[in-house]
Amino acid sequence: MSDANVRIPEEAKDRLAAIAAAEGLSLRAYLARLAETLLTPAERAERAEKALAALKEWNGYAPTAAEQEDLDSELDRRLAEVKGR
Repeated sequence: MSDANVRIPEEAKDRLAAIAAAEGLSLRAYLARLAETLLTPAERAERAEKALAALKEWNGYAPTAAEQEDLDSELDRRLAEVKGR
């Protein structure tokens, strides 16, 4: 296994180290686990495509591009509302 140097602000490193320690992990182990669990944009898109296909097969749900855009906008609005609290 090779090592890599990553430059991040000291505050971010300290925060990540504290989170890792709280989970009983070293910072290195925590970051490795985090990298294994996060999806790339391509992986997220593939999963979304599969989910839409499954929904269409299961119950005929097939939103148009405009409907998807409206749903995305509504989700963004609700997330912004929650963040503002």
